[in-house]
Amino acid sequence: MGTATLTAPEQVTDTFPINGTDFIEFYVGNAKQAAHFYRNVFGYKILAYRGPETGTRDRASYILEQGKVRLVLTTALRPDSEIAAHVHKHGDGVKDIALWVDDARKAFKLAVERGAKPAYEPKSLVDEQGEVVIAGIHTYGETVHSLVERKNYKGPFMPGFVPFAGRGEAKDVGLQYIDHCVGNVELGKMDEWVEFYHHVMGFTNMAEFIGDDIATDYSALMSKVVADGSRKVKFPLNEPAVAKKKSQIDEYLDFYGGPGVQHIALNTGDILATVDAMRAAGVEFLATPDSYYEDPELRERIGMVRVPVEELQKRRILVDRDEDGYLLQIFTKPVGTLFGPTMVSSYRVVGKVTARIEPNLAELPAQTDAIREDIKRTKARERNALFEDGLRQELMKEGKIKIHTEVMKRLTANYRG
Repeated sequence: MGTATLTAPEQVTDTFPINGTDFIEFYVGNAKQAAHFYRNVFGYKILAYRGPETGTRDRASYILEQGKVRLVLTTALRPDSEIAAHVHKHGDGVKDIALWVDDARKAFKLAVERGAKPAYEPKSLVDEQGEVVIAGIHTYGETVHSLVERKNYKGPFMPGFVPFAGRGEAKDVGLQYIDHCVGNVELGKMDEWVEFYHHVMGFTNMAEFIGDDIATDYSALMSKVVADGSRKVKFPLNEPAVAKKKSQIDEYLDFYGGPGVQHIALNTGDILATVDAMRAAGVEFLATPDSYYEDPELRERIGMVRVPVEELQKRRILVDRDEDGYLLQIFTKPVGTLFGPTMVSSYRVVGKVTARIEPNLAELPAQTDAIREDIKRTKARERNALFEDGLRQELMKEGKIKIHTEVMKRLTANYRG
């Protein structure tokens, strides 16, 4: 088996139109502290608030925004709430990947008719700023997709929230939009959820990674990428595969307590400035060995980029190129953990320069055998590495990461959000 780059589907009518990602909601242990962390470290503006002061008795939520990225951080106010149960089981984690639609009632009805399990029925939220209609369906694990219709609303977020009145200024670091959200599911469930997105929401396959292409002697996974008709919403779905040791996906499922969102990819138009700003604010990034940047094959392949490779090495930014341009990307270390050094959620900052100077995303770039010796020297440390770092280093050690230029083009195509 290997990686399959799928041919582009014929142009057909989008049967489940989606305008983009509306928001991502996290259930967290302390939303107030988390909001200040995201503002001070990631540069998000705290836009709005809901809680006891506004008449909401069971939860407190903070709305954060940067570019077109909108996060909702929600914490329980009662120990017997489903929010508290979610945090108790999973730690801080993603509960809702909300999708922006033109007609929430119609989208919900269509999804349920096609087999989706309702999370909550459509409801109208109204205040002096207008109306938001919202409904919800279940997806993998305890994750839901809210369907949000806001064409008749002029407020900052939705009814029930008030503008945030706290002090403090956010320093925008250049994050532009959510490129994709990666979900981890149980062995044998990946195809089931791929079919769910095909049948219920009209998504199509963009790429498949199976067999040896995302595997080493010690860890393996399989992955498929699905996307909506506009390619603005992309969901890579991972499941574990058999290897000599427990798959990194199995480790995630064990420590997180079931399927969930593994990481969120955020696009930036200037990854150098973004990484510099985030690192100065305290964000920690995964390290890449010096031998990666010193490899002559890498330097020959990438050719001229807008900054010297030495500058990328200084920041530990990964780089790769195809015929359309070059890719720069880096992973943060996890921003939330559960039971020690196992990932619950991390972020991936990506940018790609093409002939049209459009920011885009691609999968992991080519690595070289030169990394192998560096990884062997730190093998003991790697055994205790965080989830994403562990998988990445194992892949590098075996020299298994390959260039998939067609996959890169398919993953990065047509974003106009």
